[in-house]
Order: sequence, then structure tokens, then C-alpha cells
Amino acid sequence: MFSKCPSCGEMLINLDLYENLNVCTKCNYHFRLDSKQRIEITFDEGSAEYFDENMRTLNPLNYPNYKEKISNLQKELEINEGVITGKAKINDKDICFGAMDWKFIMGSMGSVVGEKLARMFEKAIELKLPVVVFSVSGGARMQEGMLSLSQMAKVSAAVKNHSNHGLLYISVLTDPTTGGVTASFASLGDIIIAEPKATIGFAGKRVIEQTIRQKLPEDFQSAEFLLEHGFVDMIVNRKEMKDTLYKILTLHSGGDFNGES
Repeated sequence: MFSKCPSCGEMLINLDLYENLNVCTKCNYHFRLDSKQRIEITFDEGSAEYFDENMRTLNPLNYPNYKEKISNLQKELEINEGVITGKAKINDKDICFGAMDWKFIMGSMGSVVGEKLARMFEKAIELKLPVVVFSVSGGARMQEGMLSLSQMAKVSAAVKNHSNHGLLYISVLTDPTTGGVTASFASLGDIIIAEPKATIGFAGKRVIEQTIRQKLPEDFQSAEFLLEHGFVDMIVNRKEMKDTLYKILTLHSGGDFNGES
């Protein structure tokens, strides 16, 4: 019935938390959302059409217990991989989307995640639609080695091709967005949005400090730090995200977000 806010320690009634889009009513801490929750709160009800739902991960390197781990997560979460892709509407505006899922091996980018995202951008080109991707990831998936790392280049190439067709890509960074995802498509949006206090970076803070032998700021790799230093265009509260996306999409298409287009 209750959840404890990890930021301020407030005990929150789960129903109140759900109605507030999983944002703490006291301190505005943004709890992590899984891919299904993200789709539910962002897109028009019933508008989502999914791509490549049956694409499943193999075990190309015969990594121990990897096949079993994937199978267990698929049964538990009722999704096949760490990203859901498809087509949906935001206030009746058509878009293609990707929604990553932190519950599925921390949203790590294996071969299927990369392939689904690349195909989604290709489909967006075919349909002449803008793209919105919600990133949350620990980076590359170590169980797939170099095959995982190669997805960075593949998805980045798909993003570039989408851009060459004059189409809009909005990248939304949520907590956490790190590793190879940050180093590739998550940082390539025409407009980059972050949720408040999201952790965004490539390598871990301690690794960087040990490498450069300097103490980093306390808020290093926070969304607010990245906004101050020009790596993020805006920070948007979850309750304002759908309207903000709609306004950007409308302005990009030459319309009036007050209702006329």
C-alpha cells in the first residue's frame, strides 16, 4: 500500500503516487517508469501500434545462464526485450517511438534492442514521421560483447538517415541513461529533454575521478549539471512531458499548439 521516497524519505500511498505519475508529492522525486507505464502516460489511449513484438534475443556468445535470464524476464515482465517500439499519437499527432525498460537487464542495449530501434527509425522514414525515444539504460549488454557495442553505430546511422530526410528526433533522457546509449543515439536528438535529477553520463563518476585524478562536482552527471553545460536542451517534469512534446511536434510541423495547425 505504501512506497518510501528514496530522496526525501516520505511514505507515499501507492494510489496517490500512481495518480501523480509516480512522482513524489513532497519533493518531486521522479520514480523510474517501466516501458508500459511510459507508454500509458505519454500517448493517447489506445493509439499505440507496436513494431517487431516477436523479435527475441539469442545467446550468440553462449554466455552462461544468459538464455535462462532472458526467458525469466520475458515471463515476469511480459515483454520480449529492453525496448518497446511502435507508432502512437500525442494529442492526435502521429509519431514513432521507442520506450526502453530499466527492469529488463537495466535497459542494456543488446542486438535486439539495437535492431528494434534501427528498424523503428527506418519505419519513421517510410511513414515520414518524427521520432520520440525515452532512454533508460546501463549501456551495452556485456553478455553479447562486441555484438552489443556494434549497435551504437547501427542505431546512430539510422538516426542520421532519419535526419537526412528532414524529420524530427526528440530524445528524452530518464534515470539513468548511461554508457553506450548515452554515447550514441540518446545524445543525437535534434532536441534533448531530461527528467529532473536524472543521472546521465558515460563512465561512472568514480572511474572518471580515478582517471583524471580530480574531484568532480557533487551534482556531476545530473540532468541539471548537463543543462547548465549545454548537453541538454531542457528539463521537463513528467506531468508536463506530454504537453511539451506536443508543442515541439506542432511547432516543428508549422502549426499552432493552441489547437490550430
